[in-house]
This record gives sequence, C-alpha cells and structure tokens, in this order.
Amino acid sequence: MKSVLISTYELGRQPFGLASPAAWLRRAGSAVTCLDLSCQPLDKEAVRSADLIAIYVPMHTATRLATQILPAIQKLNPGAHLCCYGLYAPVNEAFLRKLGVQTILGGEFEKGLVATMEQLRNPSPPPGSQPRPAISLDRQNFLAPDRESLPPLSHYAKLVLGDGNSRIAGYTEASRGCKHRCRHCPIVPVYDGVFRIVQPEVVLEDIRRQVAMGAAHVTFGDPDFFNGIRHAVRIVTALHAEHPALTYDVTIKVEHLLKHAEFLTTLRDTGCAFVTSAVESLDDEILRRLDKGHTYRDFVRVLELCRQANLPISPTFVAFTPWTTLESYCSFITGLQQLGLSDHVAPIQLGIRLLIPAGSRLLELEEISRRVGPFDERALVYTWSNPDPRVDELCERVQRVVHESGKKKASRRQIFYHVSAMACEAAGIKPIGPFETDDRLDRAAIPYLTEPWYC
Repeated sequence: MKSVLISTYELGRQPFGLASPAAWLRRAGSAVTCLDLSCQPLDKEAVRSADLIAIYVPMHTATRLATQILPAIQKLNPGAHLCCYGLYAPVNEAFLRKLGVQTILGGEFEKGLVATMEQLRNPSPPPGSQPRPAISLDRQNFLAPDRESLPPLSHYAKLVLGDGNSRIAGYTEASRGCKHRCRHCPIVPVYDGVFRIVQPEVVLEDIRRQVAMGAAHVTFGDPDFFNGIRHAVRIVTALHAEHPALTYDVTIKVEHLLKHAEFLTTLRDTGCAFVTSAVESLDDEILRRLDKGHTYRDFVRVLELCRQANLPISPTFVAFTPWTTLESYCSFITGLQQLGLSDHVAPIQLGIRLLIPAGSRLLELEEISRRVGPFDERALVYTWSNPDPRVDELCERVQRVVHESGKKKASRRQIFYHVSAMACEAAGIKPIGPFETDDRLDRAAIPYLTEPWYC
C-alpha cells in the first residue's frame, strides 16, 4: 500500500503536517512519499503509483493551492483515493468533494489517515464510505514525526538576527486547537474551544532530530503556546537544558501574556528570540467585534512587560476590515509609530484584509451577514467590500507597495514610511513624521523569519 502526502504551502516551514502522519502511516505498513510543493516539483511517478493521495490544508493559501493542483493529480492517477486533511478541510468539505476528494479529515487527523489506508487495504465497509468523522478531537499519543524524506531544513525559512546573520530554522507543534473562540479565527469552526497537546517527549524528540539536521532555531506552531502553561514551560525548560544555544519563537495571545506575565523571563532565559501575538487591531470596538479578549490598553501593558523582560514581540494585525475607515487606518499607522513598533511589524501586516471563510463566527454578526456576498468557492471566502470604496483601493495599493518594496529589499522602516505617507494622502491628513529614534528596544535585537506571510 503506497501513500503520498502533499503539502502545498506552510509559511516557509518544513511541514509537521506531513512528518507526523508519515510516521503513523509507515508504522501501519504503508510506503510513504512526502512532497512539499513549496520547494520541490510534483513527483509524477510517486503520484501515479499511489493508492492514497492526501493533501494537507492547514491554512487558506494552502487550500487554494491544493484545489489548483487536484486536476493534475487526478489526471496522473484517476484511480487513487483522494483525501484532504487539516484545519481547512472540514469547513470546505462540500467544495472539496465536488472536486473529487473522497475523504475529509480535520482536527486530529493521524488516526483518520491510518484508518483510510486500512480501509483501502481491506475494503469493508465499501470503499466509498469514510471510516472516520470529518472532525475528530480524540486525544492521541503522538509519534515522533518522520522528516527523513522531506526536503532539508536549509530549503525553508531562516531566522535573521539583528547583526544580519541567519540561522536554519526548524518547526514543531506542542499543541493543536485553542481554548478561545475569537470570532475571526479559522481554528474555531473545527476545535470550538478545545485544544490538544503533543506529549512533551515527542516534541523534544522531534526537536532533537531537527537539531541533528542543522536547526539552530525552532518555531513552535501552536495557535497559542500558553494555552497549556505548565506544558509549555516544561517543554522550553527541558529544551534549553538539552540545547542551550538553540533559540525558538512562539505565538501567544495578549490575554495570556498578561495572565502569565511571570513567565516572560522564563521565555527569555530559555532562548525565546521573539513572541508573535495576534493583536489584530488598536481599536477597542473592532477588538470587541472580533471577540479577541483584550483591549488596546491590555496590549500597551503587554508591550511594557515584554520590554521590561527584554523579550521582543512581533504583533500581527488585520488592518483592513469592514469597519476600517481612511481615518482609522491612519490612526492605526500613527499608533504603531507612537508605540515604537514600526520596525517590529512585518510590512505585510500593514495590508492584511479580513478573511471570512466557511464556518466563520463572523457570520454570527448581523452587520456581517447582511454585508457579505455569496461564498466564493474558488477564493474560499465570503466576499465583502468596505462601505467606502476608497478604503478597498487603499488596501490594494498598500499590498502592492509592500510586495514591490519587498522585492527591492527595502527596510521595514522605509516601507512603513511609504505606506504611512500614502495613507495620509488618501485621507487628506498631514503626513506623519519625521520618524524619531525609539530607544525602548534596541532595533538590532529584533529578529525575524524570512517568510513573513501569516494566513
């Protein structure tokens, strides 16, 4: 029995979502080929000979790319059993099945993939039926991910330090799901407030193997690393004891950074290079609509605490929403400058537009349900437009400037200034400036990953 696992894109990371099920399927007796199409071509011979072809769809971009590659896969092997698994599979089930996908798996998908392979090996009940539910939140005893057949870590995003040096970056997950139900979050339709841990010994073994492959930095891909605070602290403490030179980064909610502020120094002292936090907005009314669980004042306090701990923070935002105005966008840009964040925010964050995918809790808001257009299956979102078309035009211009400036290797400061001037001109507001030096955190200490995209 031959299985092919395919990833189309995962933020420049070597995909845990291939390495983990590869270990499960190989233990069950399947010959597994892993293909990461973000950095290698489609292996046509492997596809032609496969009994099971499973495509990993953990995010919006990956799912759109998966729908584009499906016809080529079906042409190469019309008899293979097609599966899509990951966060975006169950919420897009109807469309994926229309494209010919036979099995849909979300949540904890490893057991489901093994069950699918076993059913193909021993077809009872009939092969047309799916042996596992589309969403499973079963607790699992994980296996150490098998990364041997994936492209080397050097093919993926790297950590860039303030001095210009870079480090090979690995990637792992210590948990899935999330305790919280932020209205715009794509995790909620699948996990709905549930989170599941990966056993510490599995996480540490996965990192140990990646260090042997050359990793000097590791990204923890957990939606919120502090969902299980004792679990998280146990892992980073053991990690630092075994690999004292290794650095890492994590994603943590503003709410949890406040609640567990005493552990900020623990992160710093165990090698945390920076913390990503999905702040989303500096506007309390938008934060309330998104059900984020924090306020602007909370975020300012977190900035103070992180600076006191000498722990860099990299906030992310949804800059353009149905509630954004030209004036509020300028206030957002001004707020970032006043908070000393013009060098901390990845330029792409200045142009992120709110996505409303299938199953989104945003549709619970009457003002959204009235405003959205029909679901666009190809784009995998409900369409919407801002009441002021000038805001949508500004969003397009910002995205274009960020893209073009990135190709020219412009600095974050230069891009920020360009976007700021453009936004102020659109709103008829006096341009911001001049930029003043912010000594609250040495800019040389702000590291970042070379893959800046976030959705």
